[in-house]
Amino acid sequence: MTEPLLALDGLSVALRGAAALDRISLTVGAGEVVALLGANGAGKSTLLKAIIGLLPSRGAIQHEGTEINRLSPARRARRGLGYVPEGRRLFPGMSVRDTLLVGSRAGGRAAAERLAGALELFPDLRPRLATPAWQLSGGQQQMLAIGRALMGAPKLLLLDEPSLGLAPMLVDELLERTRTLAAEGVGILLAEQSVARALGVASRVYALAHGRIVAQGPADELSRSPALERAFLGADIALSSQGLNSQPEARR
Repeated sequence: MTEPLLALDGLSVALRGAAALDRISLTVGAGEVVALLGANGAGKSTLLKAIIGLLPSRGAIQHEGTEINRLSPARRARRGLGYVPEGRRLFPGMSVRDTLLVGSRAGGRAAAERLAGALELFPDLRPRLATPAWQLSGGQQQMLAIGRALMGAPKLLLLDEPSLGLAPMLVDELLERTRTLAAEGVGILLAEQSVARALGVASRVYALAHGRIVAQGPADELSRSPALERAFLGADIALSSQGLNSQPEARR
């Protein structure tokens, strides 16, 4: 059996003395899009931060069969983990070109090839290479944030709420690009609240509620299961023949 790119076994995180994640176990394979679903506060961002090393954790984090718990975020990135945080976290005054190049640990021809690859994936950025990041639209900024992560040539990409604040058409475009990346062999762990759209691109799903995995399985099966609806405690999500509504709304 092929070794997964990422394997978590009993991962737990405590924040301010309280459990934020409780014994999370999941896998992501090469060329696979795995969706991590849950309402606000479920623990999705906390989990991604623990994987990349921004938060201390207990339990096992394995990348290609090697435990990486003790590695710094920089060393995890060098092993092939890419991370796109919620809110993009761009340097507003930095140009598109410089933002992309700062994400590359390579120089010369390798950096130029990676830059060309990022612009091929996100052609909207090509005519804006000299444009400061703050002048880009929200969708273009998200493309830039993902492109910056790709400049490190990651084997595994952690995407935290890429659809946040974007128009539906842009969300569809961005998520479709994840299919392209997966087809090139990149493993993707996608944290999302846009349930129907995430189910449309993911092969498997893990649903979080209160820091625990409460449902998991193939995306097509969970789209028809009340288990996923129950995972969004405190949210209204209707199951239908088309799957789940794209955006949960808080109960009133």
